[in-house]
Amino acid sequence: MTEKNATDFSSVNFVFLDRDGVINRKAPEGAYVTSWDDFELLAGVERAVASLNQSRRKVIVVTNQRAVALGLVSESELLTIHEHLKAHLRSFGAHIDAIYYCPHDLGQCNCRKPATGLFKRTFREWSDVCPENSVMIGDSYSDMLAGANMRMKTILIHDGINSDPRSLDLANASARSLLEAVESILLK
Repeated sequence: MTEKNATDFSSVNFVFLDRDGVINRKAPEGAYVTSWDDFELLAGVERAVASLNQSRRKVIVVTNQRAVALGLVSESELLTIHEHLKAHLRSFGAHIDAIYYCPHDLGQCNCRKPATGLFKRTFREWSDVCPENSVMIGDSYSDMLAGANMRMKTILIHDGINSDPRSLDLANASARSLLEAVESILLK
């Protein structure tokens, strides 16, 4: 993992994760994950989430799911995908503490990242979460901007080739995978 200004993650108790591109392979541009059959977990995700659980950190997924607004998947089908994800992780001794999603299209709400509505909802529902004890791990500019707007630490997951330079500028650190990011957090 590369860090700018040697960011200290030792105070992190809440780890916010984007879904597509961090937990599972992101669908090609213009395509969407619409079923569990389309859901391809990325290498090391189970171990990364289990490590966070063992360290007593909370794992919260915050994800834009525009496919719902486009009518490509229903909210019920989306919840089924998330239930399959949770069951899969449980089989590896891992769990996600909460999943918050935005089902809206562009410009329709205040919860679609980079807006901060999903985070603010989490902060209302979890009394011990605050920007100072949280990190946002994502793979896009909207993830990094949302985290920065909440004054949270941010880690960008990227391949080093196709990354938006704006994302790299906003990120406190970067990693090639969720597992690499988590290992670095836990070493602090």
